[in-house]
Amino acid sequence: QAQVVQSGGGSVQAGGSLRLSCVANEYTHGIKCMAWFRQTPEKELAGEDREVVARSDRDGSLRYADSVKDRFTISRDNAKNALYLQMNSLKPEATAMYYCAADRTQCPWTAKYNWDYWGQGTQVTVYS
Repeated sequence: QAQVVQSGGGSVQAGGSLRLSCVANEYTHGIKCMAWFRQTPEKELAGEDREVVARSDRDGSLRYADSVKDRFTISRDNAKNALYLQMNSLKPEATAMYYCAADRTQCPWTAKYNWDYWGQGTQVTVYS
């Protein structure tokens, strides 16, 4: 079955940049939507949903959370089933575990939806 593999992340000083990569190894059914989410340990323990950071529909539609708009940029490579997240001007509040998700049929703005595939997560830490 398909799997989603993430790479990138790490620790960076505030104001710096990081680039995350997500590749969905699904070539039989195809991928309609790919998205980035994030969650802090505190919110996870509190039972809060993962926050949607940005998502890309295969039709070219892009959407960003207001908190990252103008600083984060996603790019989609449909041929590779890949989604990249360029994170610029990073702020400490961006510190979180970042997850990539992919779905074959839907593209909702929520983590509550039962996405077909989830990546393993990668830590992003922004220090002052």
